[in-house]
Amino acid sequence: MAAGDETYRPKDAIKPAIGGMVVTGVAGFAVSAIQNTLTKQNVTPWSVFTRSGSTIAVFAAMGGTYEFVRYAAANLRERDDSLNVVMGGFVAGNILGLRFGTTPAVLGFGAMTAIVMGAYDYGGGALTGYKKDKDVDEFERKEKLRLNRRRPIEETIGELGEGRGIYGSGYEERRRELLKVKYGLDVPAKS
Repeated sequence: MAAGDETYRPKDAIKPAIGGMVVTGVAGFAVSAIQNTLTKQNVTPWSVFTRSGSTIAVFAAMGGTYEFVRYAAANLRERDDSLNVVMGGFVAGNILGLRFGTTPAVLGFGAMTAIVMGAYDYGGGALTGYKKDKDVDEFERKEKLRLNRRRPIEETIGELGEGRGIYGSGYEERRRELLKVKYGLDVPAKS
């Protein structure tokens, strides 16, 4: 939402729920296939569905439920913020806890998933940090930061000395004079 735009526009909750169910169902299939390959006895390729198919179902249910609750909560609250993600994460974590069949597991997995998903969304939805403004060019932003923190060359030379790519004005003349005094070499000036 823009700064001046305060009206909430409802979003479809069914389409993202189906998409989330498909994506996490495929991830569940991959995990189920890994479980299938790690068994000690001989199994058929169909045992991905028969032996560890509940993994696929739990993953798909978690993804679909998360997306549905997130968008439904946003529509009911008429706000798009991190609390919707927390609600969706709690319900999705509850589904994971249902596999264990105890109330502490249901509430614990729900709380854990809600906290992790809420913190991730509140932190900008990226592992690299909060998302920067998409309207600002990244090159211009970095140039502005460089200019803001730039130090005068005299201060840098005073702390580090000359050499290693850091040279003040009149360096060539001082170098020629030093070589002449110290070693008796007459270095010609560059044209």
